[in-house]
Amino acid sequence: MNSKNSKNILISGASLAGPALAYWLTRSGHRVTVVERAPALREGGQAVDFRGDAHMTMLKRMGILEEIRRWQTAPGPLEIIDGTGATKVSLPASFAGGTVEIARGDLSRLLYTLTKDRAEYIFDGSIATLTETADGVDITLDSGRKGTYDLVIGADGLHSNVRRLAFGPEDDYVKSSGYYVALYSVPDLLNPVERTVIYSEPGRGAAVHAAPEGGGVTLVFTSPPLAYHHRDIAHQKQLVAKACAGMGWEVPTHLKALDGSNTFYFDSISMVHMDHYTKGRVALVGDAGYGATMGGMGAGMSLIASYVLAGELAAADGDHEAAFAAYETAIRPYAKACQRIAGNAGGFFAPKTRRGITIRDAAYRILTTKVLIRLLNNLTTKAANAIKLKNYPL
Repeated sequence: MNSKNSKNILISGASLAGPALAYWLTRSGHRVTVVERAPALREGGQAVDFRGDAHMTMLKRMGILEEIRRWQTAPGPLEIIDGTGATKVSLPASFAGGTVEIARGDLSRLLYTLTKDRAEYIFDGSIATLTETADGVDITLDSGRKGTYDLVIGADGLHSNVRRLAFGPEDDYVKSSGYYVALYSVPDLLNPVERTVIYSEPGRGAAVHAAPEGGGVTLVFTSPPLAYHHRDIAHQKQLVAKACAGMGWEVPTHLKALDGSNTFYFDSISMVHMDHYTKGRVALVGDAGYGATMGGMGAGMSLIASYVLAGELAAADGDHEAAFAAYETAIRPYAKACQRIAGNAGGFFAPKTRRGITIRDAAYRILTTKVLIRLLNNLTTKAANAIKLKNYPL
């Protein structure tokens, strides 16, 4: 890219999409600053997987596929069990783990290491004000630091601050499914072989992952809207304990580990729906523009969307209006395909009725027969492959 067309770009969010976008933008000669609300990289979190040709192509172009393989987890089968612990249905490892799987925290650290010497990172900071002018976007951080940027990119997740400031209130775009999810680590959940089991009651479900190096618990439940502050972890844990009290199987034992866990995530299972992912000099990438809390292959989507956005900027030689229009055209069908996969995440873990549990079990029992197992694998990779990646001049 001609140096006169290089941009001064601010990215909000340093999880996955932000550093991935920083990687491609700095390769194109842009000056990039990444601001992150958290005081440091977020550790822990559920494993994320990549599957299908589009995902693998993306990882190869970034040059990180072999590094991910060195850090990859080894997912075992996913088993749906009854209250006695007996297996009702066993789903293959590829259903949950894809072609390659890695802990979210490890992937985040890998992407940060790849870009920390190319881009400026500001941790423990957030955008307080955002004002677009004819020449750029004036930004004030909550620390008081001010700056003017050619472009601002929101890569700050489902509850995007950039989306709120540039597009409007969160309630206009984030739609809840009526389910909530909590994830937390349990270091003494040890098992020689990776194994995940799912236990369900009407409207409540628990997924327990045991591994040689420790495991984790995922709790899913239905509820009317809950009031809580996103930083009040103690209150969130109380809400989870109350919602899951009295569950059968081994859930009471796993609930006892909730208070002592130092990695905890809680949120509604929601989805972002927007007519446009860009506005003026502002663009949204990944979960901020078209994400789902779980089940929508968010990691793969975020990395691919970051590549497409940076690629279209390079192809347009820095003309952000043309680039943003091309980015929306390219990524919208892909985003919708991924969201369709995520649409029943809560219902899979916790069908609302006993009949719903019976129907889920029967459906997956049929899908895991030898005749249909290939169809099941195709269903889990079809959305991941729903885009043809261009060879951009990066």
